[in-house]
Amino acid sequence: MNTTSLAQLVPILQLAIGPVILISGVGLLLLTMTNRFGRLLDRSRLLNHEKAETPAGAAALRAQIDILHRRAGILRLAVILGAATVLFVAVLILVLFVAALFQFEAGWVIVALFCLSQIALIGSVIAFIHDMNLSLAAVRLELGR
Repeated sequence: MNTTSLAQLVPILQLAIGPVILISGVGLLLLTMTNRFGRLLDRSRLLNHEKAETPAGAAALRAQIDILHRRAGILRLAVILGAATVLFVAVLILVLFVAALFQFEAGWVIVALFCLSQIALIGSVIAFIHDMNLSLAAVRLELGR
């Protein structure tokens, strides 16, 4: 096995900086989404408790809970796709180093992992935008009553 010198590793480290920054940015996005997800769950529990106490308005509360449940599913998808983005990028970084260490060409694997990470990120952001639009629609529905 050939040993890789520090001078050979520096360019690999430079290549890995971009994906590491992507992981950091997606991590912040995941933090935002999981906070929204937690708030949705808390609000659903609160409304469910209110529904049990006030049977007169149970239908309206049930409609709100249904919307929150739908939003929670969308946010769950956004979080899963965001986590998949981080996973693909982490594997990409690992492949970069393994390819450098064993000196084999992994260009197609690296391109495929990067494309998969971007597709997952795009899907995550689209789901997040969909949740935001559904949230606004739910508020409009509630204010219209």
